[in-house]
Amino acid sequence: MSALPFDQRDGYIWMNGRIVAWADAKLHVLSHGLHYASCVFEGERAYEGRIFKSREHSERFRASAQVLDFELPYSVAELDAAKQLVVDKNNFQNCYVRPVAWRGSEMMAVAAQNSTINVAIAAWDWPSMFDMETKMKGIRLDIADYRRPDPQTAPCHAKAAGLYMICTISKHRAERRGYADAMMLDWQGRVAECTGANLFFTQKGALHTPIADCFLNGITRQTVIELAKRRGLEVVERRIMPDELSGFDECFVCGTGAEVTPVSEIGPYRFTPGVISRALIEDYSLEVRPRQQAA
Repeated sequence: MSALPFDQRDGYIWMNGRIVAWADAKLHVLSHGLHYASCVFEGERAYEGRIFKSREHSERFRASAQVLDFELPYSVAELDAAKQLVVDKNNFQNCYVRPVAWRGSEMMAVAAQNSTINVAIAAWDWPSMFDMETKMKGIRLDIADYRRPDPQTAPCHAKAAGLYMICTISKHRAERRGYADAMMLDWQGRVAECTGANLFFTQKGALHTPIADCFLNGITRQTVIELAKRRGLEVVERRIMPDELSGFDECFVCGTGAEVTPVSEIGPYRFTPGVISRALIEDYSLEVRPRQQAA
């Protein structure tokens, strides 16, 4: 992955209906999305030149905008085509895809009903974060101070920029302490998710995962549940309290960036990455690759 700052890279970005040079994809400092977090986005991956579950991501993108009280000026089909155009135009095979939408600079106050809705799509090269050997060692997670908010206090089912403020704070703190990421609890002190990935645990051959009612029911999470059920594994979506963590055997996180990545510890709790984690890593790797799907 390039070490260049993102505003200094080469390539092409789709912005408001047309392809522009990377350096020309700009917004004004007085854009409403920057000041008031009226901004939604998606995180997607392309494998072998094709975006995994592109339609599902576009549907969620539009739904997130509606939760924040604005409408994207493009249909799901138009968004899918634009995303694929960006991947193709940049000649990427395995890459990350970032659609983002925000209110523009026509109004600078809390209320901004008449602001233009801008949409941009960028992509950059991003191979898998870990090889299998590294993955199976497991990553270490801290326990975050901040909690996922009560769904009555924040639009928690939108992939909205403002909801990630506490994630950045929590991940920075975890990294300074030598951890890869942090596990977040919900507003009632129950296990929720990591700063950008969902959590799974194993117990007696079954998968256990927190109910996604105050955080995103991730598309990767949904895929993992489907893959586990194909294997005949029981999947239990339930409330999980922190003191239950000592009773689980394996733990892994999943998300567009992390894919499926085992966990070796969460604070004082220890886990041993094993056969279920390995099987789901392999199943997910097969699922996302279009050539292998078609074989």
